[in-house]
Amino acid sequence: MIDFWTWTTPNGRKVSILLEELGLPYRTHAVDITRGEQFEPAFLEVSPNNKIPAIRDAETGTALMESGAILIYLAEKAGRFLPSEPEKRYRTLEWLMWQMGGLGPFLGQAHHFLKFNAGKAPYAEERFHAEAERLYRVLDARLADNAYLAGDEYTIADIACWPWVSRYEWQRISLDDYPNVKRWYLEIAARPAVQRGYQVPHKVNEIPLP
Repeated sequence: MIDFWTWTTPNGRKVSILLEELGLPYRTHAVDITRGEQFEPAFLEVSPNNKIPAIRDAETGTALMESGAILIYLAEKAGRFLPSEPEKRYRTLEWLMWQMGGLGPFLGQAHHFLKFNAGKAPYAEERFHAEAERLYRVLDARLADNAYLAGDEYTIADIACWPWVSRYEWQRISLDDYPNVKRWYLEIAARPAVQRGYQVPHKVNEIPLP
């Protein structure tokens, strides 16, 4: 059994989608970050950085924070969505790290300035919207010649990136401007495990569809 601490954010949805794809048994613990529950001492024991998501694997005793590390752990545990062949494995990790270091942090800043604090910092809005557009161009170019980010296989790289793209409206992005991203996004959105994982720990809205 996997104990899973999460909230309705892209980083949380990465892990819930993978858990659903793998069919691993898990128990959800909602951590309402809007009420500061991530700072409670009990959560600090599994996530020293006070961030969701986090897991504890009862079978091994392993506790992990950081969504990228959790994705790798779960994929390796189940033997799926992280190829063993070296070229495909490192291509998957390359795009996973791209999400962790670029797509997630910069789109998160776009959400902060463009959706939640619009009009307060024009320079920041322009900066992070421009970077969001650049990152979408990178993603679109990659998907022009590849079905998925690591090549021809759906992997944890796609699972990591997709929840961030699902907030394209928050980023003032039109997927019609990025046809390869739109194709990829809709294909993944149609997966039953993605539809289930998107609603963990509870339903907020339907998956946005362009």
